[in-house]
Amino acid sequence: MNEREYAVRPNKTQIKREIKVLNELGQELIKMPESALKKVPLSDAMRQAVKDGKRFQRGALQRQLRRIATLMQEEDVEAIQLELARQKQPSKQQTAELHQLEQWRDRLIAGDEGLLTDLIDQFPVIDRQHIRQLVRNAANEQKRNKPPKSARLLFKYLAEIKRPTLAPDGLETDPTSEDADNHSSE
Repeated sequence: MNEREYAVRPNKTQIKREIKVLNELGQELIKMPESALKKVPLSDAMRQAVKDGKRFQRGALQRQLRRIATLMQEEDVEAIQLELARQKQPSKQQTAELHQLEQWRDRLIAGDEGLLTDLIDQFPVIDRQHIRQLVRNAANEQKRNKPPKSARLLFKYLAEIKRPTLAPDGLETDPTSEDADNHSSE
């Protein structure tokens, strides 16, 4: 007897589950920005299929997703999933940092002088007069139900103080380059 006759093959349900996973992975790749997509290990054909999928809508997009799922069967899916997970991980850290900045801003606007003293001790580069003015203006705007312009400026200032090597869009910058100075003044 031939071994192929007795080979165990996956049932239809298992195949459908695998295709669904590949399809979802394809959707995730299509939604990624081009800069992040460059870091994912893909073949040229797969990269082009994802690039094409970004410009399709509805029916054409569904067909392209099926094509991507088919091409995905030849790719190293685990390596792709690992890279996607790695790219998502920093966003959790950034989210936590943003929440901390929001809490600082809200506490400063509420009048927490102890926090202001702690921040000045922790970050000696803080311009005391500027941060106090931003806090005062933000509190006045809040009392008068005006748009929170100063609160946004206070948040940006706190972000610059805490992470001086991050540009406003969250991308790493070289603090020695001229562009880093341009980002911090915005």
